[in-house]
Amino acid sequence: QVQLVESGGASVQAGDSLRLSCAASGRTFSSSAMGWFRQAPGKTREFVAIISGRNDEIYVADSVRGRFTASRNNAKNEIYLQMTSLKPEDTASYYCAARGVWYSSVTLNPNDYVDWGQGTQVTVSS
Repeated sequence: QVQLVESGGASVQAGDSLRLSCAASGRTFSSSAMGWFRQAPGKTREFVAIISGRNDEIYVADSVRGRFTASRNNAKNEIYLQMTSLKPEDTASYYCAARGVWYSSVTLNPNDYVDWGQGTQVTVSS
């Protein structure tokens, strides 16, 4: 059974930092692009940061570039989202996602990701 489990979400103040983690299990993930999406109430799900499954190249959304970065540990089947200088507009549920086996290239379309976590809430107060 494939599972992605996020952790690390919290309620913080603007300017604070958080680190989200995602533990994946149930299949091989090292060849899959993996990353983070977020969804705020009333808004569509948007990409935040994705890591390719081929060369660990990282793609980061313009809205968070310079503040967020992603990383992965294939030995542990984990990915991470380091968030700094958080803003109220970063408030959302954050989801870990993975493409299928050998689908290593990055896409920004959530529909291209086959496995999803349940989400972890990040709330940033001004």
